[in-house]
Amino acid sequence: MPPRSRKRVVGGPKAVKKKARSSDNAFFEPEPKRSRRGGGLDDDIESLESDEEMSEQDSEDEEEETAGEKRIRVAREHLDKVRAIAMRVHEDEGEEEEGDEGRYEREGKRDSLVAELLQKEQLEGSGRLQRVIATRVLRPEPDDKFRMLVKHHLSVTAVALAEGDSKGFSASKDGVIMHWDVETGKSEKYLWPSEDVLLSHQAKPPQNSAKKRSKNVLALAISSDGRLLASGGLDRHIHLWDTRTRGHVKAFHGHRGPVSCLTFREGTPQLFSGSFDRTIKLWNAEDKTHMDNLFGHQSDILAIDCLRRERLLTVGRDRTMRLWKVPEESQLVFRAPASSLECCCFINDSEFLSGSDDGSIELWSLKRKKPTHLIKNAHAPSLLNCSHSYEENGTTTCNGGDIDNGCKKKESHSSAHSWISSVAVCRGSDLAASGAANGVVRLWSIQSESSGIRPLYDSSLVFFKLMFSLKYLITLSFHNELSFFLQQFLFTALFFYLLGSLSRLIHANIDMQAGFVNSLVFAKSARFLVAGVGQEPRLGRWGRVSSARNGVAIHPIKLKDEHLSIA
Repeated sequence: MPPRSRKRVVGGPKAVKKKARSSDNAFFEPEPKRSRRGGGLDDDIESLESDEEMSEQDSEDEEEETAGEKRIRVAREHLDKVRAIAMRVHEDEGEEEEGDEGRYEREGKRDSLVAELLQKEQLEGSGRLQRVIATRVLRPEPDDKFRMLVKHHLSVTAVALAEGDSKGFSASKDGVIMHWDVETGKSEKYLWPSEDVLLSHQAKPPQNSAKKRSKNVLALAISSDGRLLASGGLDRHIHLWDTRTRGHVKAFHGHRGPVSCLTFREGTPQLFSGSFDRTIKLWNAEDKTHMDNLFGHQSDILAIDCLRRERLLTVGRDRTMRLWKVPEESQLVFRAPASSLECCCFINDSEFLSGSDDGSIELWSLKRKKPTHLIKNAHAPSLLNCSHSYEENGTTTCNGGDIDNGCKKKESHSSAHSWISSVAVCRGSDLAASGAANGVVRLWSIQSESSGIRPLYDSSLVFFKLMFSLKYLITLSFHNELSFFLQQFLFTALFFYLLGSLSRLIHANIDMQAGFVNSLVFAKSARFLVAGVGQEPRLGRWGRVSSARNGVAIHPIKLKDEHLSIA
């Protein structure tokens, strides 16, 4: 029973080789071999058809771009942009030298400038180089106020900006997701697909079949390339949207509670989600897959943030803030001094900022489990004039309440109205912002670890409706040619209305409010700040300011001119 005779009986390797040639290798063979095999016209026609099919397949393969090719293409495009910037800088210097030596010298200077720009950008992106912006912020003029950019029917719960700072996104409690232009304010609404389409996109049906799916959105996150928008809310799903078509792409299920926070890891398709079920889940938005789970919080997770490194920052109602090292599957636990943390964000890889429900702001360092600096009543008006601080349990503390014997004794400012509902940091810089329940946004300068943070200035959203009423009455009286008596009546009524409002605020000791600042985001250039405001807080209905307006407000930030220089 020799094995060779059995192989011949089956057909031998010749048949296998012949079959492989006819399917794949015929196209790559030289022309004489292919013509030697052809027998007639029909064979020639078949070979031509197979050649056309193979060429179509090759063209399709060429059109499909792999991940490595995409990275190379994006890197080349970015390098071309940096070279163009370096060339403009070189032309502005006005250096023109003749001859080959001068040309070589110009190209050498330009290449060195490109290398320095790339190195600076890489250091800023990784958080190892901090941009100094807070000292360049100019005090706002009377006309530099928040202006309403996009209106929503219910309270805005989340805002996000695309990478280029030209497009923004906002979501509200009624499930409306808006895509708007920063300069013009022109907005487009995302349309929720039908229930059948959601089920086809891997969404789970509602637990109670008698009720409709809740579309209340609590969180938004935009990918680094600006192509995918993630939303999460009360339906316990993460929904992916294509920003180019505004269409629904995918629904991730797995959370057993409302999805309260979302964030993309910078430069990657990795998406992190936090939920009231006390878990954190890691998704791949590009492959549409679930990757990992993180456990540790003992109560609802409220906020989440991530930079370029695989490190995650979260806060929960268990009064802890946790720094997750995802590859090592480990976590560092930071405990709040006395209150519940509500929001958090990275300053860099080793420093972070948080806000609490008692109105305090904490500055944390990776080296300590307690905050390095604590500012109580951070949105109190007296804090801007308070320069006193004291040491308490190793933490530098400042109090924004009534000043008596330093900053330490009284805290009469209402903590309910100064509830810190959102914090934000301009990426890679020393400029931060916080928003409170009294409709006030305060800018902060993050200084060295020994100096802490100090307030810059406030901006309130109080007079939205009053300014709107004044503009409406003036337009009505002058453009419609009303009688002189009616004009006087309108202005007199407006005057007494404003006077009565001020007297009620002063004598009844009612805080002037413009709603809850539920979300904040800086432009990467630090040229403006976007706030999502509403009549109700983001995660509940325990408070309501009926006089406030629901929408997205934008505030310009003026900076001192900075010349291009490499440190």
